[in-house]
Amino acid sequence: MTARILIIEDEALVAMELRFVLEDLGHEVAGVAADARTARNLVRETDIDLALVDIHLSDGPTGVDLGRDLARDGVTVMYMTANPGMVRNGVPGTLGVLSKPTDERAVQTAVDYALRRRVGEPVQFAPPELQVFA
Repeated sequence: MTARILIIEDEALVAMELRFVLEDLGHEVAGVAADARTARNLVRETDIDLALVDIHLSDGPTGVDLGRDLARDGVTVMYMTANPGMVRNGVPGTLGVLSKPTDERAVQTAVDYALRRRVGEPVQFAPPELQVFA
């Protein structure tokens, strides 16, 4: 299952590596945003299936609110952060959080899980690296 994925990450090397992983998996990376304003503009310009959202962006800790807003707009949101405790109680409308650093396999299984949930396919278990919000 392929998807249009938006990477919201302010560390260029992390974003680039994530882009390569997603493209190797056959997904289309619709864009990379380092701040909330750029991310919102990209979502207005194109259809996004999944957004991978860091919490601390170049404009500060704006990722939590951004993820909430994107979820309201119909985008499936998965946080990817080195600070998972900031969303330990969940964020309404968003899927969950994948802790960084992570590896290619964890990204693959988490993205696959998120996309299956998005289209309503049955999924028995979340990948162990992904903390799913209730």
